[in-house]
Amino acid sequence: MLNELIEGLKSYTGAYSLISKLKLWNYFWIPVIISALVACLIFASAYGFSDNLGLFIAKAWPWEWASETINTVSEWLSGFIILVVGIILYKHIVLALAAPFMGVVSEKIEAHLLGETNHIHKHSSSINLLFRGIRINLRNLMMELLLSVPFTILSFIPGVNLFTTAILFLIQSYYAGFGNMDYTLERHLSYRKSIAFVRQHRGLAIGNGMIFMFLLVIPILGVIIVLPLSAVAATTITLRQLDKQETTLKTI
Repeated sequence: MLNELIEGLKSYTGAYSLISKLKLWNYFWIPVIISALVACLIFASAYGFSDNLGLFIAKAWPWEWASETINTVSEWLSGFIILVVGIILYKHIVLALAAPFMGVVSEKIEAHLLGETNHIHKHSSSINLLFRGIRINLRNLMMELLLSVPFTILSFIPGVNLFTTAILFLIQSYYAGFGNMDYTLERHLSYRKSIAFVRQHRGLAIGNGMIFMFLLVIPILGVIIVLPLSAVAATTITLRQLDKQETTLKTI
């Protein structure tokens, strides 16, 4: 798993040059706009609801003593919860809605790396890509929330939060990488087989997703570059892994 995680991290080194070489930048305009709009919407919602959530949490403490401390903790707690949930929602909404565009980019990269006649896969319409993206990301959203909620609660225990924060980051990274890898897997594997594939190669997903998460926190620029770089990086590592089972991959 460690070797695959490193491979997932290293795949970003050639992503920018590959995009430029194949002249793929035009395919990213709409996904970038989607990314920016979703980010703004979630940020605005988080800003609007943070005070209400903090007040709701604080009201659970009925006593006067230590009320100021409880209010402070409630504000911090509400902010942390909104941050975690906001990133999760942003990630899956954007990954799903960008599927019709990222799927085309992935296919063009595959044609470049493998050649038009050396590989067999299905050609999906934009609607099919969108439905597949929504299906995968809805499934991943439910799974990620299920895993994240208990660790988010545990993160408020002093000492334990050092571990739970790291675990939350790995969970977020895994599902981000999963969504990026599925732009390629959609053409080769069924829904269930794609899930099994990513589970088997979770190191690749985590490595790809870790850089995705780091890029995402870069102010403004993050929401612009995160999709192009992460999707292209995921395509190359996914094709390499599929190639070990199916065909011969040209040198990138």
